Amino acid sequence: MGVGVSNWRLAQAVSKLGQLGVVSGTALDLVMARRLQTGDPGGHVRRALSHFAWPQMAQRVLDALFVPNGIKPNEHYKFLGMHTIPENHAHNELCIVSNFVEVFLAREGHSNPVGINYLEKIQLPHLPSLYGAMLAGVAVVIVGAGIAVDIPGVLDVLAQHQPATYGIRVQGAQADTECTVRFDPADYIEAGAALPALCRPDFLPIISSDALASIFIRKASGRVDGFVIEAPQAGGHNAPPRGALQLTDDGQPIYGPRDTVNFAAIRKLGLPFWVGGSYDSPEQLKVAEGEGAAGIQVGTAFALCTDSGLPSEIRRALVTKALAGEAHVFTDPVASPTGFPFKVAQLEGTLSEEAVYLKRQRICDLGYLREAYRREDGTVGYRCAAEPELNYLAKGGKAEELVGRKCVCNGLLANIGLAQRLPDRIEPCLLTLGDSFANIGKFCHADSLDFSAEDVVRRLLG
Repeated sequence: MGVGVSNWRLAQAVSKLGQLGVVSGTALDLVMARRLQTGDPGGHVRRALSHFAWPQMAQRVLDALFVPNGIKPNEHYKFLGMHTIPENHAHNELCIVSNFVEVFLAREGHSNPVGINYLEKIQLPHLPSLYGAMLAGVAVVIVGAGIAVDIPGVLDVLAQHQPATYGIRVQGAQADTECTVRFDPADYIEAGAALPALCRPDFLPIISSDALASIFIRKASGRVDGFVIEAPQAGGHNAPPRGALQLTDDGQPIYGPRDTVNFAAIRKLGLPFWVGGSYDSPEQLKVAEGEGAAGIQVGTAFALCTDSGLPSEIRRALVTKALAGEAHVFTDPVASPTGFPFKVAQLEGTLSEEAVYLKRQRICDLGYLREAYRREDGTVGYRCAAEPELNYLAKGGKAEELVGRKCVCNGLLANIGLAQRLPDRIEPCLLTLGDSFANIGKFCHADSLDFSAEDVVRRLLG
């Protein structure tokens, strides 16, 4: 669920109820850094850090980022630098620590499993992030927005504290010159420290078709433990329609019969699977189970519950629209720099409004969704279709790729109350929900806009 919406509080609440709570692993280094700069309300980050295996690393992170009582309202958050090839040591430490913190807090106070979800498109932080989550005892790793066939092998070696490598896509690079990032836990383990025993988490890739499931079975570098199957009704990034792109009259991708999952073919693979994308009722749970699913993945209902990372004013504004029959989610084929269709919930004052989008000055200062490309001199550069136009074109980007692109990175941080504060403005939100947004009222109590994660689970289980 974007960035920080499915945070440790929500995952903890769901796992305590006997279901699998899953934290969003996207940009956790930045999320934790900004929490610390706001003064670490409640002291949760510092409490988790007190349990981290290597206290000197934890202290370095605190010294660099913690601001007692928080930065002032007119101050901007610290610029951390962007992920690059190769990564720098300090940035890797931040990834390790932040992923540990989020999983540790989600696991606190119960003994049930917790999972973490990553975007394959954001490749550069994968290795230290996975290691940090495993240090905290994450039970399941879920990866979407790409074909992450290298992740299972990475989990195998990191569970033994051994070096791991990951192939990075570089536009314009020949097959024999693809870039690889390397991460060695030995470079981060403090002298004299005991190595904690690690369990290899289960790996569940997010797929949209039985064809993708077969690719994982054939090409994965290690064990695949099951699948999460997402229909195009799901929020966030959707898989593009198969075949030539066709749009509705209002500009949304058209999905056809080729995009319908063949559950019979999935069942033949013999692995458990969960289904997501408007499966948010007892009836839909039974439908999924009737197709052989082990269960369902639910996002939108939990995103709008009181345990999620959305501030109450945003959450209630969205629920109010749904109760008034005004809920609308636009599947935008161009908003995300990834090139994947992206579900945008329509809400006044956010980047879903054309006027807000046009008013925002283009800037790329976080860079999680940048693509790596090969420069003429053979070195690797980075570009994002949501960055300033002239910058993108100077890096070899095409003018048509700039049209309609939105800064997903800054928008998603703004959604959870961690918007960057600039001299002339605050970064606007870019909210994402699934198509089931329109029916969210079924989880509400009478005369209230609020409902909890427990309310969602109890209703889903009938």
